[in-house]
Parts: sequence; C-alpha cells; structure tokens
Amino acid sequence: MPVTQHLLRWRGAWILAAAALASAAAGLWLSRSGAAAVRFEKPVTIVVTFPPGGGTDLLARRLGAALQQRLGQPVMVENRPGASGNIGARAVAEAVPDGATLLMVNSSFAINPGVYRHLDFDPRRDFKAVFNAGTIASVLVVPEQSSVRDLRDALAGSTAERPLPFASCGNGTPQHMAGEMLAQATHVSLQHVPYKGCGPAITAVAAGQVPLAVVTASSAAPLMAAGRVRAIAITAPARAAQLPDVPTVAEQGVAGFAVEQWHGLLAPAATPEPVVNHLHEALAQILAEPGMQQSLREQGYTPARETPAQFGQLIAADIDRYAAVAARLGLKVD
Repeated sequence: MPVTQHLLRWRGAWILAAAALASAAAGLWLSRSGAAAVRFEKPVTIVVTFPPGGGTDLLARRLGAALQQRLGQPVMVENRPGASGNIGARAVAEAVPDGATLLMVNSSFAINPGVYRHLDFDPRRDFKAVFNAGTIASVLVVPEQSSVRDLRDALAGSTAERPLPFASCGNGTPQHMAGEMLAQATHVSLQHVPYKGCGPAITAVAAGQVPLAVVTASSAAPLMAAGRVRAIAITAPARAAQLPDVPTVAEQGVAGFAVEQWHGLLAPAATPEPVVNHLHEALAQILAEPGMQQSLREQGYTPARETPAQFGQLIAADIDRYAAVAARLGLKVD
C-alpha cells in the first residue's frame, strides 16, 4: 500500500479515537439544564497558513481579538506558512478536536488538492467548516497610461502565436486560476506571469512591465488611488460597493463568470457539533457588529452569511472546480 494511503488510514483511525475523547469532553460542557455551555480548557489558537502582515493574517487577528472578548478567554494567532498553506493545515488536521485549534484559510485551501500530487491530509475529510468571514474579489488592472478601457480592449490583441501576458499573485493562487478560467471562458490565449504575491504583481503592471494583472481588489486599491493603475473589470458576480464604476467580467460579455476568494475558519474533523455551533454563533455575532462590517468592507471584503454546512459545501465545490482547471493546465507540484 502506498505511503500516502498508510498515512490517511492512520489518520482516519486517529480521528475516530479523538472523536470519542472530544465527545466525552463535550459532555462536561453541558449545563444542568442540558443546554450546551461550551468552554475551553486552554487558549484558542488560530493557525494562519500565511506569513504575518498579509490580508488573511490581518483578518485572523481582527477576528481573534474580537473572539477573545466574546469568549472571555485568550485567543492567539500562530503563523505557520509554507507549502502554500499545507504545513499549517496538516498541523490543525492532527490537533486535538476540541475547538481550541482553528485553521484560518482562504480559497488556496481548495486549490491545493488539485495542484499538489501528494498531500498527507485530506482536505475533505480532515476538517470541519466553522465560519466563512467573507469574500474578496479580484480585479483586472492595467497601467494608468494604457489605452485599454475595458475587457474587450484588453483581450483584443491576443493570438495563439502571441498570447497576452497577465501577472498574478503566484502559481496556483486564486488570481492565477481566475485568469486561466477567463482564458477558457473567452477562448483567448493568455500567458501566465507569476509573481511572489499580489504586491509585486501590481507593481510590475504600474511600471509597464506587464500589460495586465489579476490581483485582489484590496492590494490594487493603493495604486489605483495613486493614479498608477486602473481597474477594467472585477471578477465578482456583482459590482463592489468600493468600486461601483468597475464593471464585472460577466457584464462585459462573459456570462456567468464569477470568481471570489473566501476567507474562513476550519476545525479538525472530529470537533463536536456543539463546539462548532458555539464558535460559529460567536463569530456571527462579531460579524454582525456595524464596526466590524464597516472595517471589512473598507478592506474590500463582502461579509458572508453562511452556515457551517453551507461553507463546507462551498469548499467542496471549489475543490472540484479548481481541480478541473489544474488538470486542464497540467499544473502539478511534487
């Protein structure tokens, strides 16, 4: 039996044992009336699969600070970057399923299964969706001095012999996938130019090194405000409140096109339902606060309103969708 299957079988057995222990512990969290009264015996840790300072990290810290006040106990953020988030994900998959260890991820979590040849965890079976904080769209940007005014202009000069270069935030990122999905939907040849992050990608466009980039709306905002780049389309299904004058890709003739990047929290698969529901309710109350809503919107997020089950369905659907794109591109990492 291959080593990967051995690992997954061992993890399955471990999860079953952990579930029994977690369920027993959950019994201690029931009040005399029988209502769930969840409490944690140790600080809650949110593992972020990206370095400090990025959008996902900042969102985790904002939610963590609010969750600490809501729960009345310490909440810490721990950065475990590497291997496109797989290092941190494995750590949480193997954590005690008591709700005190959570994983903060974005859509890259759903992309990795279709890109990496070998994962020593199962993204579908080793995690339980807890809370989708919100989505953020990507934008297609061109240099401010470019004569391109809309999506049709941008794609007009591309041919099979001379594909249009487009920059993204890196190989296998949601922005890379959005660009490839656009190429497939429009039957236009695009040449991917990966950068190590959205910041370098949009800087390259501003400098005229690349004619087009697909980057997060939040990363594009500063250079758009400075008049160095211009957004010609947004990948969301609807226009963003922060960019009301930027039309969607779908509005510009690509019917049904919609790619958004979600950011949410997961727990180990065997985490008891009462604990998941308790965390979800606390986070939903935090997200409902006007100050948090405004803060997220100012950063380019659209707050989400999904149940844990709905968030889990979204993740599963994106795993399938991105796997199909990766297979078509032959995109694989050992």
